[in-house]
Amino acid sequence: MKIWLDGVLKDVGSAHVSVLDHGLTVGDGVFETLKAERGRAFALTRHLERLTRSARGLGLPDPDLDEVRRACSAVLEANPMEYGRLRVTYTGGVAPLGSDRGDAGTTLIAAVAPSAPRPDTTAVVTVPWVRNERSAVAGLKSTSYAENVVALAAAHRAGASEALLANTVGRLCEGTGSNVFVVLDGELHTPPLSSGCLAGITRALVVDWAGAKETDLPFEVLEQAEEIFVTSSLRDAQAVVRIDDRELGAGPGPVTAEVMRIFEVKAASDIDP
Repeated sequence: MKIWLDGVLKDVGSAHVSVLDHGLTVGDGVFETLKAERGRAFALTRHLERLTRSARGLGLPDPDLDEVRRACSAVLEANPMEYGRLRVTYTGGVAPLGSDRGDAGTTLIAAVAPSAPRPDTTAVVTVPWVRNERSAVAGLKSTSYAENVVALAAAHRAGASEALLANTVGRLCEGTGSNVFVVLDGELHTPPLSSGCLAGITRALVVDWAGAKETDLPFEVLEQAEEIFVTSSLRDAQAVVRIDDRELGAGPGPVTAEVMRIFEVKAASDIDP
């Protein structure tokens, strides 16, 4: 495998980041995960715009997006695969042991690994932990991801692929690595960005393409929703058929199925919507 590290393609065995990199020591970094099919990254421009927003939110210098594009192209060309997970990581670089940043410059990494399209359906669970919608990093795709690791592990122990979280005031927020949509009285809703959720790329496309409403919802809405689905770059739109002990059906409901159809058609017609 070839990895892009600070301007150079390297073999994975020789692509080393300093043990003093601020992304490692304190999680001072941002990242993007993109779907890659046959050497092409989906919605690359939107992902690069969000990478810049996240970097600015942390106070990092704007990434050189021309270099990020070169990095993505280089690793996709060097690692041909039918379907993959493309990851771009951008950190504060080498710094002192502590929260203060150093002056050595940032670190940029791009890597791709084989993946597989997700199934149309999945199970999710709710967890007792919450998103802090007032956090300094709310809505940023930060490498400080330990909260998600803990919640996702709990989901896996329960036989689910995702965990859904409320925010600190008991409103529906998001999953550990996904956005959530619910169907109420036949209408499609998703939490607003003010809930503290990530401004998901797939979320935005579903809102635009399927006409979903951004609605402040209580977490308990998950107990009454007629349909639920989650979205992410690798899931696209994925129907939830079980949440905790509640069964929602054997397959996607009619609204979810239509969203999945629309997304497939629109995404196939434009690699960079």
